[in-house]
This record gives sequence, C-alpha cells and structure tokens, in this order.
Amino acid sequence: MELAYIPSPSRGVLHLGPIPLRGYAFCIIIGVFIAVWLGNKRWIARGGRAGTVADIAVWAVPFGLVGGRLYHVITDYELYFSEGRDWVDAFKVWQGGLGIWGAITLGAVGAWIGCRRRGIALPAYADAVAPGIAFAQAMGRWGNWFNQELYGRETHVPWALHITSSADGRVPGYYHPTFLYESLWCIGVGFLVIWADRRFKLGHGRAFALYVAAYCVGRGWIEYMRVDDAHHILGLRLNDWTAMIVFVLAVTYMVLSSRLRPGRETVVEPGAETVAAEAAAAEESTEGSEDPAADEEPPAEDATAKQEPAEDSAPAPAPEAETEDEPESAAKKS
Repeated sequence: MELAYIPSPSRGVLHLGPIPLRGYAFCIIIGVFIAVWLGNKRWIARGGRAGTVADIAVWAVPFGLVGGRLYHVITDYELYFSEGRDWVDAFKVWQGGLGIWGAITLGAVGAWIGCRRRGIALPAYADAVAPGIAFAQAMGRWGNWFNQELYGRETHVPWALHITSSADGRVPGYYHPTFLYESLWCIGVGFLVIWADRRFKLGHGRAFALYVAAYCVGRGWIEYMRVDDAHHILGLRLNDWTAMIVFVLAVTYMVLSSRLRPGRETVVEPGAETVAAEAAAAEESTEGSEDPAADEEPPAEDATAKQEPAEDSAPAPAPEAETEDEPESAAKKS
C-alpha cells in the first residue's frame, strides 16, 4: 500500500452547462498570460513600448499552437492515420498533444511577422520573452497531469504519480511524474535566463539561445524516463535526438553571436525613446497644473499694495504747490 503519492484527477474536464472547461486548455492559457506579462516587463526595461509584446504575441501564439500540433501529429501519425483510428482526432487539441519543438519553430515565424510589421529585430524580442516562455511551459505541463499522460517508468518513490485511467492502453499504477520533473526544470531554466541576462547583459538573441540550450538538457534526461510509445532511432527516442541537435545549434549560435555582435542592443524599438520622453513631459506638465501653488492667483491685497507707491507719488507735488501760493494770499490780505 502506497502511503504517499501524487493523485491524478478523476477527470480532466468540467462542464458548465453545455460549455466544457478543460484543465489542459486552462494550463496553456495561463501559461500564455504569464509569458506575455513577464515579456512585457522585460521589454519595457530594455527600452521598448508597453503593449508591444502582446501585439506580437497575437501572431506568435496561434502560429505556435499550429506548429506544436503539427509536430505531434507528424511524429505520432499512427495515432491518427493507422487502421482503426479517426483522422479527425488530429484536430482535437484539447485532448493533448503539442510538441514544443514545432511550437517554438512556427511560433518564431509568427513572431517574426509581428516584429517585421513593427520594425523590430526578432532576436531582441526573443530575448525579452525567453524566460516567460520557460515559465509558460512549466504551467502547460500540468495539462498533462489533467489528461493522465506523459508519465515515466513505474516507481514506488513517495512522489510517484498514481495513474488510474486505463484508456488508450494505460496501465493503472504508480509512475515517475515526468510532467512534474519537466515543470520544475522549466522554472529553473526561466530563473537561469533571468540571472544570466542581468549578469552578462545578453543580447542579440543569446538569452533565447540559453533558454533553448538549457531546456534541451533537461528534456533529454526526462524524455529518457518516459514509457509512452515513441519512434526510436539507434535506441534513442526521437525527441532525444531532437533535443541533442537543437542543443548543439543553440550553443553554436551563442558562440558565434557573441563574437560577431558582442554586447546588447542599445535600441530595441524605434521611436520608443521619443514616446517615453513625450509621456514623461506630459506627466510633468500635468503634475505642475495640479499644483495648487502654481495655479493660485495672488491675493487682491497684494496687488493693491504694489500699486500704492504709484498713487502716493502722483499727488506729492500738490502740497508743494500749496506752500508756494500761501505767501501770495497773505500779501493780498495785508
């Protein structure tokens, strides 16, 4: 009898009337919001405009979802196109099945389109959103927990995942929670990128390349633990080979980029500095107009006090004239 384990949810979907609320979809949506929120903060800190990350994400996210699904369907085509399978299931994203390799690749294409429309260099944008993507992946992996999928070998460790479903060939039992391992690894990758970016001032896409390389390291050993069906090449799962190839490409990019384009971009978004300066000037003028001392008119008595010297100086000769006329009047009297 197992005294400690991670329980699996009895179901991955709740129905609010006719509307299905799927745990897998909620995890992905929350992950997207995390990536956009953190990416926006990092983009502004690097001199970009607020809202630019979200505008480009409108292009990147749909492309990423399509790319992730395409990679999964292509690499696991037998789940949808073999005998006894329904090819329509290939479109049922809510049932799980998004390949991160396809999501990043096609998502980058969408981001490139969005960046091009805004006159922004894609590497600078990628650096800003890199740790947010890692945190989004950490959140998205919990969708696999809702679907009771992507677990590892059987185990009796206290943190074993209890699989209760027998659908699609599952065998109920206790297994390594590889979804949890990858979620924790992605959180570590996100913080690693943030630290390295602050420490070494990474630019020109090197922060994003670091995220890719670090993720591949973790994905390699986690993928090796999984027991779900997968294509093998020379004894290794297809995703292990993908992780190794992508790792080499990411490290190569970091080395070449640091030599060809050292340092970090000074301007990440054209016109952002002008807009920021105008906004700061407008804010200062607004604060000045709200200052009571600045808008208060001088008291009436002060204005009167300033005019009193002019009034006193005008009649001054009058008394002197009267003193000159006094002898004449005295002579007439005498």
